Amino acid sequence: MSQGTRESTETPPEPTAWSPSSWRAYPALHQPEWPDPEKAEAARARLASLPPLVFAGEARQLRDALGEVAAGRAFVLQAGDCAESFHDFSAPLIRDKLKILLQMAAVLTYGGMLPVVKVGRIAGQFAKARTSATETVDGVELTSFRGHMVHGEAPTLEARVPDPERMLQVYHQSAATLNLLRAFTKGGFADLMQVHAWNQEFVANSPEGRRYEVIASEIERALRFMAACGIDLTSAPQLHQIDFWTSHEGLVLDHEEGLTRRDSLTGEWYDCSAHTLWIGERTRQPDGAHVEFFSGVNNPIGCKIGPDASPEDVLLLCERLNPGRIPGRLTLISRMGADRIFDLLPPLLRAVHEAGHPVAWVCDPMHANVFTTESGLKTRHLDAIMGEIEGFFAAHRQEGTWPGGVHLEFTGEDVTECLGGSEEVHEDDLNLRYMTLCDPRLNARQSLDLAFRVAELMRRYPTAR
Repeated sequence: MSQGTRESTETPPEPTAWSPSSWRAYPALHQPEWPDPEKAEAARARLASLPPLVFAGEARQLRDALGEVAAGRAFVLQAGDCAESFHDFSAPLIRDKLKILLQMAAVLTYGGMLPVVKVGRIAGQFAKARTSATETVDGVELTSFRGHMVHGEAPTLEARVPDPERMLQVYHQSAATLNLLRAFTKGGFADLMQVHAWNQEFVANSPEGRRYEVIASEIERALRFMAACGIDLTSAPQLHQIDFWTSHEGLVLDHEEGLTRRDSLTGEWYDCSAHTLWIGERTRQPDGAHVEFFSGVNNPIGCKIGPDASPEDVLLLCERLNPGRIPGRLTLISRMGADRIFDLLPPLLRAVHEAGHPVAWVCDPMHANVFTTESGLKTRHLDAIMGEIEGFFAAHRQEGTWPGGVHLEFTGEDVTECLGGSEEVHEDDLNLRYMTLCDPRLNARQSLDLAFRVAELMRRYPTAR
């Protein structure tokens, strides 16, 4: 399987009946080159024998929720780590990621007065496509780090050898993460009466944290008012638990094939590694293996759309991935850069709308706004991230379509990886707590700052259609 670039030059095969393995007949970019094919097949077969991580009925519930987003009646918050780690794995870390996501969702719901669909980049986000196949460290050329699903991050030749057994470790860590997330979101931690408890100590005394406390107090007061009016709050599960969905980039197709199951109720195929998965900008070729694979599973699917995408490209992807035009089946995730989105996005919005495709549009303001400092660290500036979101909203306003959500890389930790914010991180601060395995993430204060600013954009946007 070739690493390749985004463009495919091979002639696509004749269409065949879809199966979980039919992708193997198509050009497959950015796949690990397993040294031992038999070991890789054994790992995939072992995955196929294990229980599913999520269930088909859950995926259908999420599809329905995303259908509301496509119709302009809800908003998506999709956020989490750039790349999950085998090393940094603990209940407190998972809890802190959930805390900031719950805080952001509360701010967006309160500010936008719309339901917020909460999706984590978690419990499976262990692989990354890279622009360059190699990197040079201390004069030694190495395979670029591609995530813990593939190999280790240490800058040695030995650590960068792909190991398919890691797919099994991903499965078990994802299962443990999902177990804890279900306990948190259904067992009382996500109860709106706990809204103050979500504010982390290092965030609470910041301007963002103090502003959040005002909203938390208003929510608490509103709940007390409802109780005083005789409304039985204990019988409203929406106040005491949440639906929380998992997602990751469906990059390593051996892994996704191994966790694909046929639903016993409908007979349809589902990728049971996550509730929803997305196809990356580098692997979205309509004649490629990733589009072939995800055309056949019935999960809601996302597809990243970069600055080179034409209206024809996007319409072809819509036809390949959602020929039945099912609302909520397909989310298009734009990632074009703060300086380009307002010019590039409107023709795509117009083409998709005129063709009648009921997609949810989401903005990824992270990936096209990365730059490298003189010290060699990759970073992003919060102002550029917000600039892309503002351009996203403006483009939708111009075309009369719905800006359905944001897709972010963040962490609940007090890192210094992105610049800016109200307690500004400067370039000289980056080395203080630069902890990411791959790309720079917003810290909790910056994430909350962004949520308030997006809520203001939602408040100013015309009412839902």
